[in-house]
Amino acid sequence: MLTTTTATLSCSSSSASQLPPLFHSLSPNPISLRFSSTLQLTKTRTRPTLKTLTRQKCQLPALRVSVNYEAAPATAEASTVPSEMKAWVYEEYGGVDVLKFDTKVAVPELLDDQVLIKVMAAALNPVDFKRRQGKFQSTDSPLPTVPGYDVAGVVVKVGSQVKDFKVGDEVYGDIHEKALDGPKQSGSLAEYTAVEERLIALKPKNLDFAQAASLPLAIETAYEGLERTGFSAGKSLLVLNGAGGVGSLVIQLAKHVFGASRVAATSSTGKLELLKSLGADLAIDYTKENIEELPEKFDVVYDAIGQCDKAVKVVKEGGSVVALTGAVTPPGFRFVVTSNGAVLKKLNPYLESGKVKPVIDPKGPFPFSKLVEAFSYLETNRATGKVVIDSIQ
Repeated sequence: MLTTTTATLSCSSSSASQLPPLFHSLSPNPISLRFSSTLQLTKTRTRPTLKTLTRQKCQLPALRVSVNYEAAPATAEASTVPSEMKAWVYEEYGGVDVLKFDTKVAVPELLDDQVLIKVMAAALNPVDFKRRQGKFQSTDSPLPTVPGYDVAGVVVKVGSQVKDFKVGDEVYGDIHEKALDGPKQSGSLAEYTAVEERLIALKPKNLDFAQAASLPLAIETAYEGLERTGFSAGKSLLVLNGAGGVGSLVIQLAKHVFGASRVAATSSTGKLELLKSLGADLAIDYTKENIEELPEKFDVVYDAIGQCDKAVKVVKEGGSVVALTGAVTPPGFRFVVTSNGAVLKKLNPYLESGKVKPVIDPKGPFPFSKLVEAFSYLETNRATGKVVIDSIQ
């Protein structure tokens, strides 16, 4: 491995436009530049909007550049952050046809408690398409919207009050603190996204960006739901839709973090072996068995599919039923997850040890250019685990 390499380049102002591709080709290694002449840049301040910004121009004199680099994770100094980015945007509520790819979206302006993340991967959740369909537009942020909750990427800029992260950190998280109540206008399905430091955590060292991006909203939902039921060691659990994004993590957390005595889960025939590999003691084929006729009852039933009316019939007296979607039948209850980087930090050791594993649908990851196809697939409700988007940069 080269620890230091020095190259000297000369270019005139007419050829300076060729420099950015050269610098990009050195990525993901951090670079430092020493210039023999002084560059004076004029920056025009613009409003924080998703509308197109005017590109800023500067004249570069003839210069000599010395480039030092060494093998390291991908980083970018704040000075390299552009004013515009590529992103998916919708300007009206509706189906997948309202999604438009835009190459001139303003990079989000940073608040004091936020970090700016260069997005390496993102993931889709049912709340993404429900938001796009206008299911909670009364509490949504104003249109136009860059969608996306889950993110994994590299910190390229930090606000003045940020204490726990620095430029170059590899992080992941759910960028919207409240999923349904005023989510950000600019989400994670873009080249850059801004998020409060309290909502993110360092990426587990053993996971790549796609794997990390698959986790935040789903694992936080799984964890918070179990906590709200008072789940603890020695208790039993039934998970409806155990092969889904949330369900696959509920199984693992219950077994390996909370210490469940017995975990049962439902799926279609082809996914039963997956349930067992995740830690389910009993894998139930819902196409052949009726859960209402099971001979046993459970301390907690985690309904991640929308069958609360059936779930309440297999819970023990005094037990709890979590209902993520569909009508709620007492004693079932519903909650909306709160994004919390502290939960991710707490669960990182389980992820790094391999006790808890991300589950990504085998059709993915989808490239950034195929977002419409990825959403269409997610909306069939046939995905296994999470639908992930990568190749964003």
